[in-house]
Amino acid sequence: MGSTEQTTEILLCLSPVEVANLKEGINFFRNKSTGKDYILYKSKSRLRACKNVCKHQGGLFIKDIEDLAGRSVRCTKHNWKLDVSTMKYINPPESFCQDELVVEMDENNGLLLLELNPPNPWDSEPRSPEELDFGEVQITYLTHACMDLKLGDKRMVFDPWLIGPAFARGWWLLHEPPSDWLERLCQADLIYISHLHSDHLSYPTLKKLAGRRPDIPIYVGNTERPVFWNLNQSGVQLTNINVVPFGIWQQVDKNLRFMILMDGVHPEMDTCIIVEYKGHKILNTVDCTRPNGGRLPTKVALMMSDFAGGASGFPMTFSGGKFTEEWKAQFIKTERKKLLNYKAQLVKNLQPRIYCPFAGYFVESHPSDKYIKETNTKNDPNELNNLIKKNSDVITWTPRPGATLDLGRMLKDPTDSKGIIEPPEGTKIYKDSWDFEPYLEILNAAVGDEIFLHSSWIKEYFTWAGFKDYNLVVRMIETDEDFNPFPGGYDYLVDFLDLSFPKERPQREHPYEEIRSRVDVIRHVVKNGLLWDELYIGFQTRLQRDPDIYHHLFWNHFQIKLPLTPPNWRSFLTCYEQNGPGISQECKTT
Repeated sequence: MGSTEQTTEILLCLSPVEVANLKEGINFFRNKSTGKDYILYKSKSRLRACKNVCKHQGGLFIKDIEDLAGRSVRCTKHNWKLDVSTMKYINPPESFCQDELVVEMDENNGLLLLELNPPNPWDSEPRSPEELDFGEVQITYLTHACMDLKLGDKRMVFDPWLIGPAFARGWWLLHEPPSDWLERLCQADLIYISHLHSDHLSYPTLKKLAGRRPDIPIYVGNTERPVFWNLNQSGVQLTNINVVPFGIWQQVDKNLRFMILMDGVHPEMDTCIIVEYKGHKILNTVDCTRPNGGRLPTKVALMMSDFAGGASGFPMTFSGGKFTEEWKAQFIKTERKKLLNYKAQLVKNLQPRIYCPFAGYFVESHPSDKYIKETNTKNDPNELNNLIKKNSDVITWTPRPGATLDLGRMLKDPTDSKGIIEPPEGTKIYKDSWDFEPYLEILNAAVGDEIFLHSSWIKEYFTWAGFKDYNLVVRMIETDEDFNPFPGGYDYLVDFLDLSFPKERPQREHPYEEIRSRVDVIRHVVKNGLLWDELYIGFQTRLQRDPDIYHHLFWNHFQIKLPLTPPNWRSFLTCYEQNGPGISQECKTT
């Protein structure tokens, strides 16, 4: 059992001799008994310390040979850099801070590294696991990140994406969902939606559900950007959305409760969940990079997490400089392997009884994205499961649509042939056709919108977006399907230092990015004030940058921090009708 009080843990002890031998600047240490690594930074008499773990994906830091001042370290996974003198990450710039440890000297001038551990929220009011009847708890996989959980006489569904695309038109379902998926959703007592990305918050799916049951209870975490920020605009009529605080048990009935936790890297949008039934915990970490900052319950009955990789425009949509096809292929191969090892290590550390890789079953099936589909390879769930089995005695489950895991049976006897019931013989597992047209029509409708008859929409839009005072110049080019300039489309510069729209690049020193976007998607995004993940994660752009630096502040703003209400195009157009096109200055954003 965990503790419900704050505890102090000693992570590393240094002898007086070791302390006397600390050098100015960066010192690396390993605790030989635990195998864990630490960094100490010494500046005259001041000491700072942290774990040698990168916040991004748990990589190990080494000396940064480019840093002559001796203050920064570089992550071996993705070259993130941390300035240990300030505990701030410097690549990506202005992004994250490293959690510091407490440095304490003892009376003999030895040194202790301490971590103050808050109590684990799931340990409040602990329950002992009770024996489960066969059939009492059943978990059925539907598609991607969507699971249907029968918990006694209650039903709970995770992240329903069962029809249509995600990320504009870039992602489509790999698996054919069971034909009764809509009935299953309608019978749910509650639905959990982990975050606002459209492969988890699927408005086409929810529209079908709302047509039958608009009052179905939906639960989301209290993220900085609300999960349902775009509900009004979506036109989907859902009337029972519940926003719950993090780290507090939500009681459903006497046997069932759940707790939503935030992500340590993207707390503004990502969440994960613990569901507990009669003392048995189910942990779903969904897409979190560092769920709950890396502190999670061990020995749960069932754990599920993402595994596949490939959910980013990087590096497939980049060109120029180092981004050759060979470099990209090698990067992806290495990257997927790192992710596989990271997930296997996480499962080994947490020791769930059963582990299920999910939330990675998507495919870039639209013919225009053939290049992405062929090059953006994903991890194989069986490969991960084999890796886990090699290193631990965790039972693994590779889910197929309609397959059901009986938790009571599996906990009692993992070899029980009825522990996992596969879908009936002849069930279609993989989709081979997608209903592209209705969804592409919605995007295409934006192309001819009258907003885009007036070039001052550009100023209107970027003023609305609210990102400025940052030294970056971006060239935006509207393109056809093949990323060639769209006939009659816009091609313009935005200088984010003063939010101006110059005819040519400024004389001063400035970082530069060129973003080519398919015209239907960029205009749909602009018109509706949507987040740029539709473009970037949806593979609807092609990018070049000089120098090759990730501008965290810029991308973070357009991917997560845009205003919650869309641009007021009605007043923009009204202004035009009243004043005529010659007086665009009067049509400034109010």
